[in-house]
Amino acid sequence: MPPTAWGLALPGGRPVIDLRFYWSLLIRRLPIMLALFIICATFGAVSAIRAPSTYTTSARLLVENPQILQQGATSGRNDTTAQGLDVIEQQLLTRANLIDIANKLNVFAAYPGLSVDERLQWMRNATSIRRSSGANQATSMTVSFTSTDPRIAASVVNELTTLILSANTRNRVGVAEERLQFFQQEVERLSADLDQQNARILEFKQSNSQSLPENLTYNQNRQSLLQERISRLESELSSLQTQRQDMVRLFEETGNIRQTAQPQTVEEQQLAQLRAELSGVLSIYAESSPRVTSLRNRIAAAERQLQAQAGAAGGAGSETTILDVSLSQIDTRMTALQSELDQANAELATVQAAVSATATNSITLGALERDQANIQTRYNAAVADLSQARTVERIETSSQGQRITVLEAAGVPNYPSGPNRKKIAAMGVGLGLGLAGGFFVLMEILNNSVRRPGELRSRFQITPLAVIPYIETRQERRHRRTVTLALIAAVMVLIPLGLVALHTQYMPLDVLAQKVVTRLGLG
Repeated sequence: MPPTAWGLALPGGRPVIDLRFYWSLLIRRLPIMLALFIICATFGAVSAIRAPSTYTTSARLLVENPQILQQGATSGRNDTTAQGLDVIEQQLLTRANLIDIANKLNVFAAYPGLSVDERLQWMRNATSIRRSSGANQATSMTVSFTSTDPRIAASVVNELTTLILSANTRNRVGVAEERLQFFQQEVERLSADLDQQNARILEFKQSNSQSLPENLTYNQNRQSLLQERISRLESELSSLQTQRQDMVRLFEETGNIRQTAQPQTVEEQQLAQLRAELSGVLSIYAESSPRVTSLRNRIAAAERQLQAQAGAAGGAGSETTILDVSLSQIDTRMTALQSELDQANAELATVQAAVSATATNSITLGALERDQANIQTRYNAAVADLSQARTVERIETSSQGQRITVLEAAGVPNYPSGPNRKKIAAMGVGLGLGLAGGFFVLMEILNNSVRRPGELRSRFQITPLAVIPYIETRQERRHRRTVTLALIAAVMVLIPLGLVALHTQYMPLDVLAQKVVTRLGLG
């Protein structure tokens, strides 16, 4: 079978890897690959050895349920607790708080050259806040901090715990006070609106007192009575007008008037009443009774008075005078009836206008009263909320509500929690192996020269008849091996010595590695 780009080919055309060829490439590039591996492994080992010990300590906090349960607060208590803890955590990890804690406790006394942003990032990376909760389980919070100084770690955790407790108290009391203030303002506003609405209703009722819905029945009854009264007055007035016309017509035809046609005077009416009363008394009392005697004397006096009036009228001897007196009496009565009729008509017009306006006023008054009822409902709800807000404010002020307590304060750790030195060293070795393998693959990809018959065939699409390899002499082979071993020895000796000199004379390797990583933006 002809050779392929991979080397030899198996029966069936499947290529196989030429291990001898790649072994020769590995030996040729071994010094550089070994240099990369030694440098990375050395940096990893030095970093693992020189990395400062870190100490982690933590404090456990417990969210206690309210000692006095608030009405309606059980259903959303878990959500409220989680939201409150989220707010506290965000407030705790603000830039100002972390920088103040770092300056107060001299967290970066050993690193004075760090900038403010670097300190802030370091504090946030070193601080850990974890919460745990579940159904029918208490909510707990764990606050941890990692530092190279165990005392600083404990101090920072205790400071964070103090801030959490104060922030919880401040937030809950502040929310309760703001809620109380809001509902106080709401009650005052709704009270003013309710007073204004009551004033509008009162003003409307005063300005429309005659045409209110509650007066509709009275106005309708009054309207019926006035209509009956007007009808009666019109009938009486018409009768008097007819009587007057008949009296004038009779006088014009005969020259006198009949006494029966004259209306009774007041004296005649009194005399008739006295005679009727005497008839009733005689059926009960005797003639000699003082009451009968008194009535007869009054009747006699009334008859004498009528005779005197009749004599005075007869002395005048003029039928015209009698006619004038009668007509004057009729005109006076008609004038009085007309005046009473005008008053009744005027009152009827007023009552009818009030009845007509009652429907419109009923709609307007109903709208005003609905607005009043709506404001009253909101006012009652605001008063109830204000009462509840006052209760909540008293509960929070007296620390009887939900609160956070310290289950376990942070102590000074006796043993370091990190770093994982084996892991760091293994990472250095792995990085060295990766760079060495990457260098080998990269050089193989970049090398375009023809080194094997298979490459000649795949590139130029030809099949060579014969290939004459380069034949090394024994001296050339010995020289090549000597140079390779010398390079390997130089790498094994010079690179460690150079790293030692760099570490001792210029900059520690771990610090240099950290700066390189930081400059590359990897950490």
